[in-house]
Amino acid sequence: MVLYTCGTKKMGPGFAHPCAKAGKALDAAGYEYEIKTVGGYRLMPWTWGSRNEERAEVKKLSGTNEVPILVLDGGEVISGSGAIASWAKEHPHSPAKSGS
Repeated sequence: MVLYTCGTKKMGPGFAHPCAKAGKALDAAGYEYEIKTVGGYRLMPWTWGSRNEERAEVKKLSGTNEVPILVLDGGEVISGSGAIASWAKEHPHSPAKSGS
């Protein structure tokens, strides 16, 4: 599973940021996941020229260049922090049981 974010899960204010909300929901549900950080935050004028290029993979996966998005191991894409948080709450991770 891969969580695409702007990087706020690892740095920045994080407490109310959508990317941090998604990451914290996955953490609370017990998931391990890869984080892919994409640049080009929309409110920073110096990123406007590179935004489409830096978020091309996100747009290909979800149809939009907005993050966060979560790509499940089966390829399903969940877009938006609220949807990711809801999915995580509804599908808590249950570790695989070892063979008996």
